[in-house]
Amino acid sequence: MVPPASVRVSSPPAGAWAESLTMGAGRSVHFPFLSVALKPPSLFAADGGLTTPGTTMPFFTLEDFKISFSFFCTVYGIGTLGLPANFARSGAPIATVALLFMGFANVCSCVAISRVCLAAPKNLKTYGDIGEWCCGKIGRYLVLLAQFGVCLLVPCAYLVLGGILLDGISPGAFGTQYWSIIMAAMLLPVIVTPTLKEGAYAAFAGCMGTVLADAIAISVLAVGVGNDHPPVPHPDIKFSEAASSFGNLALAYSAAVLVPALQREHSQPERMPRVVACTMIFAACCFLIIGETSYSYVGCQIPGNLLFAINGTALNLNANRGAVVLAYMFMQLHITIAMSVILNPVLYILERGVLGMHKRPLLPAIDEESPAFEVISTPQTRLGEKEGTPNVATGRPSVTSMADAEHDLTPEALLHEYHNSGPVVIAKYVTLRICVVVILLILAIIFKDHFMDFSDFVGAWAVSLACIILPIFFYLKVFWNRTPWYEKIIGAFIIVVCACLGAYVTYTTGHDLFLDIVSDKTFQYCPDEYSEVVYTNTTYYGNN
Repeated sequence: MVPPASVRVSSPPAGAWAESLTMGAGRSVHFPFLSVALKPPSLFAADGGLTTPGTTMPFFTLEDFKISFSFFCTVYGIGTLGLPANFARSGAPIATVALLFMGFANVCSCVAISRVCLAAPKNLKTYGDIGEWCCGKIGRYLVLLAQFGVCLLVPCAYLVLGGILLDGISPGAFGTQYWSIIMAAMLLPVIVTPTLKEGAYAAFAGCMGTVLADAIAISVLAVGVGNDHPPVPHPDIKFSEAASSFGNLALAYSAAVLVPALQREHSQPERMPRVVACTMIFAACCFLIIGETSYSYVGCQIPGNLLFAINGTALNLNANRGAVVLAYMFMQLHITIAMSVILNPVLYILERGVLGMHKRPLLPAIDEESPAFEVISTPQTRLGEKEGTPNVATGRPSVTSMADAEHDLTPEALLHEYHNSGPVVIAKYVTLRICVVVILLILAIIFKDHFMDFSDFVGAWAVSLACIILPIFFYLKVFWNRTPWYEKIIGAFIIVVCACLGAYVTYTTGHDLFLDIVSDKTFQYCPDEYSEVVYTNTTYYGNN
C-alpha cells in the first residue's frame, strides 16, 4: 500500500459537518505534525479539527486521562536514572537545552505518528503496518529492526541493572552476574506464558516503583549533602561527554512506538495528538526536575546513575540503609514488571518468522479512492454511538505497554492459537522464548560493568530510530505536498540532528562496550581536582 495522492472526506450524515475537504484539488488542508487540528492548525485542538464549527469539546476527558496515564507509565522508566549523569556530563545550561530539545523532538514524533495513524486506512493496526503503508516493505523492515533493538536490548539492560540492584540490596551474597541469572530464572515462568498481559494495575505499580525510587534517591541526596554545602563543582565539558547524553535522553523519552496501539483503544482517535503531546510535555517537566535537583546538590560528582550515587561511600552521604534498600526494591519492582512485557513484541515477531505462527488475518477491502479517512461523524455520534457502531474503547484501555505493539490478531484469536496449537508447537515456542532469555542473559553478564554505556548505546540507535526518526520521516513522506515549509525544515532538522548524534554516540559507546573500557576515576565527569574526593570534604580541599 502507498499513501494516497489525494484525501477526500465523504459526505457526512445529516447534522454532521457538511463541508467536504479535498487535497490536491480544491482547497488544500495540511496536517502539520506541530499541530493537532485540520483547521486551523493548533497544537491543542481537542478534536483534531474534526468537530462541527461552533461546537466545543472538553480539553481532557476521562478516556483521555486513562490513555495518557497508560502512555506515561511507558515513558517513565529506567531512563530517569541517567538524567543526573547527563547534567554531570554537560553542566546545567547545556543539559537543560538538550533535555528540552529532546522533549520537543519526542512531542513532534509522537504527534507525527498519531497524525499518520489518523490518515492511514483503518485496517492498519500496528507500527509495522504504518511503516509498510508509508514506505513499502522497507518501511516495515526498518520498523521491525528498530523494535528488535528496543525490545531485545532494553530487557538486557534490565538484567544488568537488576543484578546491580539485587547486589546492592544483599551485598556480598552473590556477584552481580549471579543475581542477573537469578532474576532471569525468576522471570522465566512469566516470559514463557504468552497470554499474560500487563494490566492497568501492574502498569501503575511499575510506574510508581520508578517514581518512588527516584523520590527516595533524591531525598537521600538532599539530606546527605544538606543545604550548607560549598558551591557544587562543574564538569570539564567535552563534546564526547555532552553528546553521550543523547542516548540516555532518547531512552528516557521512548514511547512513540506505542502510539498506534494506544490510538486503537481510543473511541475518538482524533484526540490522540493532544493526549500524547500533553503527556510528553508533563514527562519532560518531571525529567527536568530530577536533573536540576540532583545537579544542585552534587554537580558533576555523580558516580554512575542516580541509584548508584546513594549507595556506597563515594559521596559520603551516610545514607540510611533502609532508604537505600527501599529505593533499590522499588526500581527492581519496575524492571521486573517491565522486562516481561517489553519482550512481548519481539517474541511475537520471532514466533511468526521462525515458527510460522500468528498468520496475518485477511484484511477487508478498502475504498481506494479514500483510503485515509472514514466518514466523519459528528462529535455527538462518536461519543454516544447513536448509529449503533460499537465503541472500541468503552472500558479501561487494555494496552498499557509495548505488549501489543505488533499484535495484529485479536486477543481471542491469540488465546485460541496458543491454547490449541498442540504440544509440539507449544514446546517450540517455549524453547524459543527460553533461548531468547539465555542470549540476553549472556549479553547482560558480558556488559555487567557497563550499564550506563549500554543504556546510552541502546538509546542512541534503537530508540532514536524507532521513536524519533521514523515517525517524523513517515509524517513528512505522507504529507510532504501539504506540509508548510517551516515544518519541513523543523522535521528535517530533527531527523538530521538525531541521526548524526545517534551515529556518533553509537560508535563511542560501542567502542567502550566492546573494548571493555572503564574509567578509573570516582567522578569521571569532573575536572581532575574534583575527580576523586567529594566536594563537601572541606578538610581535604582546605589542605589542597
